[in-house]
Amino acid sequence: DFGSEDTKIIFNEEAINLMGLKNPVGKTVRLWGYDMQIIGVIKNFNFESLRENIKPMFAKLDPARNSKIMVRIKAGMQKETLAGLKTYYEEFNSGYTFEYKFLDKEYQALYDAEKRVEILSRYFAGIAIIISCLGLFGLTAYTAERKRKEIGIRKALGSSELGIIYLLSNSFTKMVLVSIIIALPVSYFIVRSWLDGFAFKIELELWYFIGSGLLALIIAWITVGIQAVKAAAANPIDALRYE
Repeated sequence: DFGSEDTKIIFNEEAINLMGLKNPVGKTVRLWGYDMQIIGVIKNFNFESLRENIKPMFAKLDPARNSKIMVRIKAGMQKETLAGLKTYYEEFNSGYTFEYKFLDKEYQALYDAEKRVEILSRYFAGIAIIISCLGLFGLTAYTAERKRKEIGIRKALGSSELGIIYLLSNSFTKMVLVSIIIALPVSYFIVRSWLDGFAFKIELELWYFIGSGLLALIIAWITVGIQAVKAAAANPIDALRYE
């Protein structure tokens, strides 16, 4: 349809906008001393890391210089297509090894560092939660034992199990809330600093931080509640019999 394609060129939208061309298809531009006719404009897409803004680009056929071609393979036809490509390649390039790689793997390699950060963050977050829960669990057990006689007296005087649970959980809830108040602004600035390294990024919503704070509080309540319920359900006679 377009005749000799080595004199044709395709630009992306960013390149057309940068050149300020109106109705570019059919127009001629000069590239490396040669006149090239624009035969199409493709939508912008990321061909580099998402840390980079979309840059101007062009695509042209240059049989003398091109050492690679890109092939779009229909889903489920990878094996057959690769076998056919290998046959054609070896027919016209005998003595050379047929090498190929998938584009999605190439793009994935751009984000290997982020993937490692994600995995490490999950592990360290899990370890931090476990250590925190163990600390809260031990502190609650120590507090319950230290207040054993007080709990026994309160139950003997008619205090409910719910009241005992509240007594033990109240101070820990305050500590966790103070920790959340300190941690949320710090985490916001750390995440914001990390996201600023990307040209394309999500916007941080308030509910991300409120949700994580509530989750931390719920985990703390569950951890403290296990020991608190155990202490509240204990028979007051066991705590007061030696008095």
